[in-house]
Amino acid sequence: MELVLREQKMLDGEDGEAARQSMEILMALGKIYGADKMIPVTSAQISGVSYKTIGDAGLEYLQEMVKAGAKVRIPAFLNPAGMDRAQWKEMKVPEGFARKQIEILDAYSAMGISMTCTCAPYQVGIRPKLGEHIAWSESSAVAFANSVLGARTNREGGPSALAAAICGVTPNYGLHLEENRLAEFVVDVEADLKSYSDFGAAGYFVGETTKGKNVAFAGIKSATETGLKGLGAAMAASGSNALFYVKGITPEYRVKDGTEKITIGEKELAATREKIGVKEKPQLITVGCPHASLEEIARVAKLVEGRKLSCQLWVCTAKKTKAEAAAGGFVAAIEAAGGRVVADTCMVVCPLEEMGYKVTGCNSGKAAKYLGSLCRQRVVFGDLEEILC
Repeated sequence: MELVLREQKMLDGEDGEAARQSMEILMALGKIYGADKMIPVTSAQISGVSYKTIGDAGLEYLQEMVKAGAKVRIPAFLNPAGMDRAQWKEMKVPEGFARKQIEILDAYSAMGISMTCTCAPYQVGIRPKLGEHIAWSESSAVAFANSVLGARTNREGGPSALAAAICGVTPNYGLHLEENRLAEFVVDVEADLKSYSDFGAAGYFVGETTKGKNVAFAGIKSATETGLKGLGAAMAASGSNALFYVKGITPEYRVKDGTEKITIGEKELAATREKIGVKEKPQLITVGCPHASLEEIARVAKLVEGRKLSCQLWVCTAKKTKAEAAAGGFVAAIEAAGGRVVADTCMVVCPLEEMGYKVTGCNSGKAAKYLGSLCRQRVVFGDLEEILC
């Protein structure tokens, strides 16, 4: 793999031990995937933030990088943490978990990384342009960036995204190359996708069916960014898909010759809903996977206005979005109903199973997948009007 002078200097250790180790990670990744060179990236989104997912070994690695002088060269921000740092006691997160989580966040902060912890950075002003190369790692953010924004990113691991942030480059392979951005599946959508849970169920079905392939959708008549967010997130969770096109809606629509075709109708949608959900009363209802937008929070506030919920409700969002929602009176409305708006965290990476929860409701296909597997929850899946109790 060919390196320019500044990259070779980093590899030789001239920019310090942390930069040298980071360039070694990128070099190894590039060799595995046959990259010819490094390419500059304009931002990095780093996963491996929750103590639940990285544990003590991950924390020790981050602290060692800090000791080695790690500093980021490009704008870098984080995936959601395992708790709201300001409300962890109210969320009833175990104190031991909270202490470790704070150490992880402090380590990232010491490297110059923004404390914006969100899986939907495009909702807080971080929106790369068509064709822009980035190094993002959270699966739904990767799918949205590649598909809805038309940026170029592979699904980075936490260490490789951190390495890219420190070095300012990433190996030139995968979805950075135009020839790898052709759809290999065409999905004819005969079902009428209306609600967020419709898009989530459709994405769950398509992800399981296509397993990581680039997908082109035909037949979706209209879709908001929220719907596309839910579609891509569910595909990424159930099938590790990182790129999709929607005819007439996404900025690109490129299909390979001789693609396979599948159809999704009302039958497949209903069967998927049945498969991923149980008919029970939830102990906890979670909204915001990926993180809720201001419009989604406003909708929740309207649905619970004047009510007293009989179970817990968390609306997960970015800190900036929560501040906007508070200014609009939406946070107060949700709290008056007994709910809580939690910032910079996510139900999926929160230690729910340690907090006594066993049945959790959601309207997200991505959340349904991970709540069942990572959090050992029985999942109640459906539209908000159906699951709010």
